[in-house]
Amino acid sequence: MTAAPTVLLSEAEIADCVARVAEALAPRLKPDCVGICLLTGGLWFAADLTRALARLGIDLSFDALWLSSYGDGRESGELLLRADLQRPVQGRQVLLMDDVLDTGASLKFARDHVLRAGASEVIIAVMAQKPVGRAIEADVVGWEAPLRYLVGYGLDDGAKMRGLPYIGALD
Repeated sequence: MTAAPTVLLSEAEIADCVARVAEALAPRLKPDCVGICLLTGGLWFAADLTRALARLGIDLSFDALWLSSYGDGRESGELLLRADLQRPVQGRQVLLMDDVLDTGASLKFARDHVLRAGASEVIIAVMAQKPVGRAIEADVVGWEAPLRYLVGYGLDDGAKMRGLPYIGALD
C-alpha cells in the first residue's frame, strides 16, 4: 500500500492560485477564445479555471486534447495524440490549460498542434511549474512547485490519486 502523500498545497491554496491565474488571464482573453484542456491531468485545473473566468464575465468555448505519454507508470514514454480537437480554432485565440509544466513536451506538442490547426495565438496556463529545463514556457503559472513526485488535483501515480483535493508529494 502506498503511503499518504505529504500535503504541499491545500485545497484552499489551490483555489487562491486558480483565482490569481484567472485574474491574470482575463485582460488578455478575446471573446472568441477557445479554452483547451490537456487530458487527463489538466481536467481539474481547466474546470476550476473556466469557472473562475466565468465569475469574471469570460465565457470560453471549451475543448480538449487527449495526450498520453506515461501510461500507468512514472516514466515518460512516447507522446501520443489519443483524441483531437472537436471544434475549429482557425483564426482564433487558444488558451491551453494543463496541470503541471515539467519538461514541457506535452504542452509544446499541443501548442504546435493548435498552431498547425490555424490558431492565431496560443496562451498557456498551468496550475504548477517545476524548476527544470523546459521545451516551452507557460504564460501564467499558478504555483511554483518543488522538484518532487506530485499527486492530487489531477496529478497521478499510476492513474490513482488524481482526485485528491490537494497537491501532495509521494517522495
